[in-house]
Amino acid sequence: MTPLTTMTGEKIRPHHRDRLAVVYIRQSTPQQVERHQESARLQYALVDLALLLGWDRERISVIDDDQGRTGSTTDGRPGFQRLVADVGLGRVGLVLGIEMSRLARSCCDWHQLIEICALRATLLADAEGVYDANCMNDRLLLGLKATISEAELHLIRARMNEGRRIKAQRGELAQLLPRGYVRRPDGSVMIDPDELVQSTIHLVFNLFERCGSISGVLRHLAAHDIRLPDRRRGGPDKGELEWRRPNRPTLIDMLHNPAYAGCYAYGRRSLQPSRRQPGRPNSGRRRGHDLDDGVIVLRDRLPAYISWDRYMANLEKMEANRSEHQGVPRHGPGLLSGLLVCGRCGHRMAVTYDNNGRGLRYGCTREQISHGAPHCQSLAGRVLDEHVTGLVLQAMMPSALETSLQLAEDLELERAEGHRQWKLRLERARYDAERARRQYSAVEPENRLVARTLERQWEQALAAEQRLQAEYERFREREPIRPTPAEQDAIRRLAEDIPALLRAPTTTVIDRQELIRLLLERIVVTVIGTTERVTVDCHWAGGARTRTELRRPVARLAQLSDYEALLGRVRDLHQAGHTRQTIADTLNAEGWRPAKRRATFSPEMIGDLLHKQGLLSRLGSTLTEQVERRAGEMTILELAWRLDMPQPTLFSWLRRGILQGRQTTVCGHPIWLIRADDAELGRLKGLRERSSRARHSLPQPP
Repeated sequence: MTPLTTMTGEKIRPHHRDRLAVVYIRQSTPQQVERHQESARLQYALVDLALLLGWDRERISVIDDDQGRTGSTTDGRPGFQRLVADVGLGRVGLVLGIEMSRLARSCCDWHQLIEICALRATLLADAEGVYDANCMNDRLLLGLKATISEAELHLIRARMNEGRRIKAQRGELAQLLPRGYVRRPDGSVMIDPDELVQSTIHLVFNLFERCGSISGVLRHLAAHDIRLPDRRRGGPDKGELEWRRPNRPTLIDMLHNPAYAGCYAYGRRSLQPSRRQPGRPNSGRRRGHDLDDGVIVLRDRLPAYISWDRYMANLEKMEANRSEHQGVPRHGPGLLSGLLVCGRCGHRMAVTYDNNGRGLRYGCTREQISHGAPHCQSLAGRVLDEHVTGLVLQAMMPSALETSLQLAEDLELERAEGHRQWKLRLERARYDAERARRQYSAVEPENRLVARTLERQWEQALAAEQRLQAEYERFREREPIRPTPAEQDAIRRLAEDIPALLRAPTTTVIDRQELIRLLLERIVVTVIGTTERVTVDCHWAGGARTRTELRRPVARLAQLSDYEALLGRVRDLHQAGHTRQTIADTLNAEGWRPAKRRATFSPEMIGDLLHKQGLLSRLGSTLTEQVERRAGEMTILELAWRLDMPQPTLFSWLRRGILQGRQTTVCGHPIWLIRADDAELGRLKGLRERSSRARHSLPQPP
C-alpha cells in the first residue's frame, strides 16, 4: 500500500465508497490541450488512484467537459457546474484532481465547493493526499491552497500584461490589422497592394468628410453596391481577399481606428468583468474609441490613409453627431435643429411640429422633462428661421462666386471617383474570369472531375463579369447629365444671387441646413420675459459673435413690451377726435405692429383697445345699440369683455351648446344675443377658470 493510502485510510469510510468517485480534468486553454498532453495523461491517471483507494471501476466517473476552459470563474464551465450539482445531491463520495487549482482558481467558487463537500461529507483528493472538509486542519490547508492558486493566477496575468505593454511601448507587439493593411513576412506592416482595396478605403473617408455622418456613408455605399474589403484571418484560405456588405459597426471601427492615420495604438480596448455575461467569457470586453490616459499612442509608425489632423477632425465630427451636440442636419422643415441653445438655462432647445408638419416651434423643455419644472421658453420657428437665414445670406454675399465654383468642383470629383470605383471593379471581374480561363486551359483533359469544376468556376466568373457590366451601364444611365458650358455659366450667374438659390424649389431642406451649419456653430436664443422681443446671439465659425433682436408673434396684445405705450397712443388719437380707421392707419404708418402674425392694425382691433380703456360705449356700434333685448341678454362681444375671453371661444361654446342664445337681425346684419344673467355669468366664469387651469397644466408657449 502506498504512503498516500496509509495516511488517508482512516478518512475513507464505507459510505464514501458506496458513492461515486469523480475525477475532474481541466486545462485552461485549447493550446494547452493540444501541446501539453502529458498533463492530460496525469489527470486521467487519477482513475487508477481511485481504484487503489478502494472504489469499483463502475463507480468512478470522469468529468472532462471543461478541457480548454479557464478556471478563473464558473462561467462557461458546465463540467464544474455538474460536479457541484452532484456533490450537492449527495451522489459523490470523493472528488479527485491533479491539484486544487484545476478545480477552481477563484476563492469564491472554491470555498463554495468546500462548504457543499462538508455538508454532504464528501472527500477531496489530489496528488498530495485526501482531505476532509469537516476536519479543521484539512479545511485550513484547502483554503491556503486556493489562496495560493488565485494569487498565482493574478501574478501570471500581471506578468503577461506587463510584458505585452512593454513590447507595445516599443511598437513591436503584433496586433490584428484593420482592413486595408497586410503584414509582410518580416512582420512589418504595409498598405494592401490591391488598388481596389486602397480606393475603397479612401472612398469611405472621403464620403464621411462629404456626408458628415456614418449613416450618410452607409447609404451611399449601399445605394452603389460598394462592398468593403477584408482578408481572411485564419483557415486554409488565410490571407485571401473577401468583399463584404458594409454595416454600421464596421464603419464605426474604421473611422475610430487610429491606424488609418499612421498611428500605432495599444490599450484602446479594456476588460470590464462587471459586464460579463454567463457563458460568454469575453462579454466584458469594451470596445474603446478614445485615446485617453493609459493608451499607448505612437505616431507615424504605420503607413497612413489619412492625416492625423483629419483623423482628429473625424472624431470631433462623430462626437458632434450625438444627440447632446449639434449633429448633422435632420429631416424636417426646421433649419436650426440642433443649433439652438436656451439663453436662460443653457440646455439645447428641441424642435416640435404640429398641423402635419406645417407648424414649427422651438422650445426648451429639458427641465420640464427631467424635473417636472415649468417649461423654460419657446417661440415660433419660422420667424427665427427667416431671421437667421437673412443673417447667413448677408454673411455669404461676398463669397457667392467662390461657393459655386467649389460646388462644381466637388460634383466633378464625386463623379470621377464613382467611375473610378466602377472601372476597378470591372477590372477585377475581368481578371477573375481570365484566371478561371487559364486554370481551365491548364488542366489535363483526362482529369474530367477537375475540368468540370474549373469549367463551372469559369462560367460563374464570366456571369459575374457580365452582371457587373450590366450594373455599370445602368449606373451610367441613371447618372445625371453633365452640364454644358452654357449651363455652367447659368449656374454661376444663379450662384451670384444667393437668396434666389437658397429659396429655389430645387434646394432641399437638408441643403439649407448644411449651408447654415457651415457658418454657424450655435445660436443662443433668449426670450425677454413673455414679450415679443427675442435676443439672438450667433456664434459663427471662426469665433465671431453677433447679437441681434427679432420680434416673435405672441398670443395677446398685453404681452407686447410696448403695450402701455400703445394704449397711450391710441388714447391720444381718440381724444384728438380721430375715427377708428384713422387711428389704425396712423399706427400702421408709425410702425406699430399687433401681437400675432397680422402685419397691421384694423378698426376692430382699435375698438377693442378703446373698450379696454373705457373710451368707447359698451358696443361701440349703432347696430348693437338698436338691438331689442330681453332681460339678461348681451351680445357675444359684451360677454367676451365681461369674461375676458376671446370671441372665437364663445362661438365654439355656442356651437357645442354650452351657451344658450338666439340670433336676430339688425339692418340686415345677424347678431347673436346670449342669455347671461348673474347666475349664468357665475357658471361661465367657473367654466373659464377650469379650462384655464387645464390649459396651463400642459406645456404651453408663453
